[in-house]
Amino acid sequence: MQETKSTCPYCGVGCGVIIESEGPQITGVRGDPAHPANFGRLCTKGSTLHLTATGPVTMQTRLLHPLHRTQRGGAPAPLAWDTALTLAADKFAATISQHGPDSVGFYVSGQLLTEDYYVFNKLAKGLIGTNNIDTNSRLCMSSAVAGYKQTLGADAPPACYDDVNHAQCLFIVGSNAAWAHPVLFRRIEDARAANPGMKVIVADPRRTDTAGMADLFLPIQPGSDVMLFNGMLHLMLWEGWVDAAYIAAHTTGFDELKALVRDCTPERVAQVCGIPVADLTTAAKWFATSTATLSLYCQGLNQSSSGTAKNAALINLHLATAQIGKPGAGPFSLTGQPNAMGGREVGGLANLLSAHRDMTNPQHRAEVAALWGVADVPSQPGKTAVEMFQAAADGEIKALWIACTNPAQSMPDQATVRRALQRAEFVVVQEAFATAETCAYADLLLPATTWGEKTGTVTNSERRISRVRTAVSAPGEARHDWAIAVQFAHQLEARLRPGAPTLFPYTTHAADAGAETIWNEHRETTRGRDLDITGLSWDLLESAGPQQWPFLADATTGKARLYQDGIFPTADGRARFAAHAWQPTAEQRESRYPFSLTTGRLRDQWHGMTRTGTLGRLFGHVAEPSVQMHPQDMDRRGLKTGDLVHLSSKRGSIVVPVQADATMGLSQLFMAMHWGSQYLSGISSTGERLAGVNALTTSAFCPTSKQPELKHAAVKLIKAEMPWTLLAMAWLPANKAMAAREALSALMAQFPFASCVPFGNNTPLDEPGRERTGVLLRAAAHEAPPDALIKQIEALLDMTGADTLRYADSKRGQRRAARLVRNGENTTLEGIVLAGDTSAEGWLKTLLQEELPAQTYGRLLLVPGAKAPMAVQSRGKPVCTCFNVTDAAITTALAQCHGTDDDRLAQLQGQLRCGTNCGSCVPELKRMVRSAGPLAFKPLAQAVI
Repeated sequence: MQETKSTCPYCGVGCGVIIESEGPQITGVRGDPAHPANFGRLCTKGSTLHLTATGPVTMQTRLLHPLHRTQRGGAPAPLAWDTALTLAADKFAATISQHGPDSVGFYVSGQLLTEDYYVFNKLAKGLIGTNNIDTNSRLCMSSAVAGYKQTLGADAPPACYDDVNHAQCLFIVGSNAAWAHPVLFRRIEDARAANPGMKVIVADPRRTDTAGMADLFLPIQPGSDVMLFNGMLHLMLWEGWVDAAYIAAHTTGFDELKALVRDCTPERVAQVCGIPVADLTTAAKWFATSTATLSLYCQGLNQSSSGTAKNAALINLHLATAQIGKPGAGPFSLTGQPNAMGGREVGGLANLLSAHRDMTNPQHRAEVAALWGVADVPSQPGKTAVEMFQAAADGEIKALWIACTNPAQSMPDQATVRRALQRAEFVVVQEAFATAETCAYADLLLPATTWGEKTGTVTNSERRISRVRTAVSAPGEARHDWAIAVQFAHQLEARLRPGAPTLFPYTTHAADAGAETIWNEHRETTRGRDLDITGLSWDLLESAGPQQWPFLADATTGKARLYQDGIFPTADGRARFAAHAWQPTAEQRESRYPFSLTTGRLRDQWHGMTRTGTLGRLFGHVAEPSVQMHPQDMDRRGLKTGDLVHLSSKRGSIVVPVQADATMGLSQLFMAMHWGSQYLSGISSTGERLAGVNALTTSAFCPTSKQPELKHAAVKLIKAEMPWTLLAMAWLPANKAMAAREALSALMAQFPFASCVPFGNNTPLDEPGRERTGVLLRAAAHEAPPDALIKQIEALLDMTGADTLRYADSKRGQRRAARLVRNGENTTLEGIVLAGDTSAEGWLKTLLQEELPAQTYGRLLLVPGAKAPMAVQSRGKPVCTCFNVTDAAITTALAQCHGTDDDRLAQLQGQLRCGTNCGSCVPELKRMVRSAGPLAFKPLAQAVI
């Protein structure tokens, strides 16, 4: 077995991992105890990386050879790499020649490595001469960037992870860190346990698992963050809680801000935000009077039409109270992607240049041009993500190159995005996974390497650079992202600047050498800049481990915290207060669209789920798509959990099951960002295929950061009357499961509503070899579809043989099928299809998914009705993914636990092991312990009556 150090490819915490491999197979993964970001911890997604890397299910999803579509909508055919790159170069060169450099665009990803980013940025801005290169980091961190630059002078988070150990007040806003950044949340839990006096404030429209640890929870209305922060500052001024000496010595612009917040009275703030005045006052006091206040924030602030204002208004609080530049204090944005920070470092956005240089600054442009060896770089900012796809939809951008991202799932306003992909004359998709929705729109598909196969560097949320190392060779003909860009650039140079020296002198035959050369060039661009890393080298990263920037040439270490001297990277060395008045969300609730829809992450899934979506066990915590709604709102509309609803905005509509959720505010809805058309689909009344949750979201964006308001859309919700329903699910061989799921996914357009997801048997991670894969299709329609369609579904689920029992009533539109297989001494149910009458789903699904003995049932499996012919006891819903511990088992165990909440949690973990591996379920376990109550299970004689 070989061990290789690398990093996790998910959130921006940047966890170190040790990959175990044998030949071409990744066989295991564990946290790197020496990595300062996680000290050996991993979340549910990270701890299952080996199961989503080179396993038989995932390998079915991989793009292994270049593919070309000769006509849109047709099947792609293989072609050689040289032919593919020649085709791409010819198309791009012709488009540039005919329509100019700005007729092409590049849309790349925060999951690329820094070296990948650097080459793409140089390709667009240095060779082609267009700033039309943007990244899905625009959907993630651009408001945080703009907020830092507007107030502190540079895109440099001033705090670090260690600050949670020194903070006396923690202000978490716009972040469900318990789910989105679970390893960092474990550090917060540890810090809280070591310092019980720490005050924790959480502001969020939903009472999330993060809010569960709060001393003060502020359930603010969506989009009211700026009013909250300005109201807190109003109180700080009134009560004398600001630091006048710090303001005078280190800042400018405070008088204008004071005048602005004068009108943000506690009464007005309480009305706009929907919180009590007393809670507002407590939040302001704790924040300002704590010896060290640390703010943690993420997409709730960023993904907003007021994103820059929200970030800046929060930073204002830190500057006004001197809560910055010391241990435990500062505004700390949590990066959403593993290398969004690295992309910002190399200027991989439409409005930036390398090393945090500004495109509008002539000196900065001249510096970059000299470093790259070109006459100049374009001065006009390029099209940002939303603008780029709008320009393609309008016919302005003719050719698109999309790398390592999935805009046909992740971008807002999917109708416009898909129209852009259809109208563009030439679309290249550079991708590792053929299952990404965007691949269906590509003229040319180029296979790229992914986690475990790449080499280079990434930078996490605390400015820490880590090495990524190759553990296994690339499958098929997949190539590194930077190498593909370099090889394309060489061909394009021959057409755009024949005879000139190459701008890309990097070898693509020796991956480490080529990537290191690129990184060294990037390092040189940082000399003298705020992120200067001229003291770093790959050798140092190899010997000393991950390092934080800045790391100057004469330094021995990087800086953990910035601005400790009170000097900021502005012209006068002072931080700047930014006076932003509160603005409502881009779309207001109104009579036709009376609900606020928020989107966000699930605990065990990642973005478009091209990787996590291959593993059934990661669907145990949240099994299928749904929209969450407060029970009171459901009662008023005569809805119950599981009912289908039409969920509509001004841009589109989807059909989805509704689920009661008391953590929601009234008139508010939540739906996970992950549910794209690969998992949730159907056909509209006009014949269009539905496009998942982002059919609803708005492309309205912050005017400064250009980040879209994915966190809020005004929607309406109406019960969907579809009396005919279908449930089809089966265990399948691992090497057939993905193909079956893809075929079933293609059939979703035959129904007004359909969802298709994997499921697993959730064996404990320490019991390898028992992992199974299943596929579940759910559908509904106004009337029964043709029998041939149901037979096709049965065939895809391997339910055509003599081991399958059947019942059919064509008059009522009902069919049932059950596949039984002998496994040793037992017979188990391996597949079911319920069509027309799905009332037996509850017990049949339990019988199948929990692999219970079924030999005594026989044809009773085909009996209609919800009641099982004999008792079937479900194990419950998985809470702990690592050890397959369910809510039912936890509830039973808690009945035997006693003492304080901490005592009972420890007893629970000792008995069931839940939460003792990755710890992602610990917040939910604590919630269950609290809700059980210390007296809930006492014997009657001891109970207080």
